[in-house]
Amino acid sequence: MIENWPILSILIFLPLCGALLVLLIPHKTDQDGEISKNSITNVKLVSLWTSLMTFFLTLFLTFKFDYSKTDYQFLEYSEWVPSLGIVYRVGLDGLSLPFVVLTGLLVPICILCSWNSIQHKIKEFMILFLILEAFIIGMFSALDIVVFYIFFEAVLIPMFLIIGIWGSVERIYASFKFFLYTLLGSVLMLIAIIYIIVATGTSDLLKILEHEFTREEQLWLFLGFFFSFAVKVPMWPFHTWLPDAHVQAPTAGSIILAGILLKMGGYGFLRFSLPLFPEGSIFYQPLIFFLSCVAIIYTSLVAFAQQDIKKLIAYSSVAHMGFVTIGIFCFNTQGLDGAVFQMISHGLISGALFLAIGVIYERTHTRDINMLGDFATTMPKYSVFLMVFTLGSVGLPGTSGFIGEVLVLLGSWKVNPLVAMISGFSLILGAIYMLRFYKKVSFGVSENKEKYEIFDTNIREILTFIPLAILILLLGFFPNIVLNFLKVPHFLILESFK
Repeated sequence: MIENWPILSILIFLPLCGALLVLLIPHKTDQDGEISKNSITNVKLVSLWTSLMTFFLTLFLTFKFDYSKTDYQFLEYSEWVPSLGIVYRVGLDGLSLPFVVLTGLLVPICILCSWNSIQHKIKEFMILFLILEAFIIGMFSALDIVVFYIFFEAVLIPMFLIIGIWGSVERIYASFKFFLYTLLGSVLMLIAIIYIIVATGTSDLLKILEHEFTREEQLWLFLGFFFSFAVKVPMWPFHTWLPDAHVQAPTAGSIILAGILLKMGGYGFLRFSLPLFPEGSIFYQPLIFFLSCVAIIYTSLVAFAQQDIKKLIAYSSVAHMGFVTIGIFCFNTQGLDGAVFQMISHGLISGALFLAIGVIYERTHTRDINMLGDFATTMPKYSVFLMVFTLGSVGLPGTSGFIGEVLVLLGSWKVNPLVAMISGFSLILGAIYMLRFYKKVSFGVSENKEKYEIFDTNIREILTFIPLAILILLLGFFPNIVLNFLKVPHFLILESFK
């Protein structure tokens, strides 16, 4: 009976219902005219339980998922604008489901890490995060290019507000830079979508996949989608919005930005660019390789010079996402598997690193690496978790970071050994600056120690660290947990290149 339920729509709209419940919670005030602690606690609890229910529902979809099927599962269809051929079609396959589960995991972690750090407009903050979760899940589930575009752009609004309202000193500048970069990058995609609807008479992705575009059409349409996805990845030289956004965003904003939003571009390449425009993808492959190699080396070198540890992780993210774009455009199984695995792994590792940085900032009120040190003595539990996250970022065997990088290197070596060697060199650079960061924070001497009070991780922080640490190690030893999902979708993508 439950198979007949619109389970995917329930998943998309559940966070919105939670946001509505949070909105309806009354703001009771105490004798001083301040919002009572009970009202604030109710807002946090409703938000947390909504996000946990959403996460458990994503796990239910995972258990119900059939790995052997070649078509989309949990499909739902409804005509929306028949005159334009626009439909509400959602569904999941082995490519989109892991990202939906990752979203469901990270949002409750974001809410928990913001439990004490967000001190003003708490209700509004929780509402925006639940709305953001709904938009992200809708984007990964959409099988209509107009519905995808709506969710793809709608994600900008809550993220813009999260950075602009709860960010640091230069939050307004960073939020507008983030918004303008990503919005302007999507204008060309909108033009390409309009052309596709006119050419095919529909916006239904499943029907568009049956249409064969000419080579000239593919070259232009690929560019229309490319600029939007390249900004989201972000690829060099479209990456300059990212360090500012990360530095100014609150901890939860950085977690969801690095963990999920940076994956939207890579997902877009795999869902749309490769299957719809295979000839265009092959034509622009050398350009993608060049931009990715520049990003990997350049941002790794820039990371060396960073004193702000948030900026260091931000530039590290650009380098890691360079691996993703290289893997995607290898057009072979190892490259595609490595690209998706790297996105999932990076979502866990980068989210964990930003979470760890947030813990430091709450205690010391600084992110300057020279002002930090000796945490191995003062915060031993914290240092163990940070070590796991750092080694995952470095790509140590036995962590999830190793699997994605090795698969991309194998896939790129088959296509272009020079690209593989450049990518491999960046692993050395990444190991140097990440281990240098860990050494300074855990074993270095702080220049500011007398100005802050240090205490080790509390229960709430440990609850956010544990699932991320477990998954980083679990996927390192059992990568098929993710790779089993990818066999069918990657086979279908590669079929379009034959």
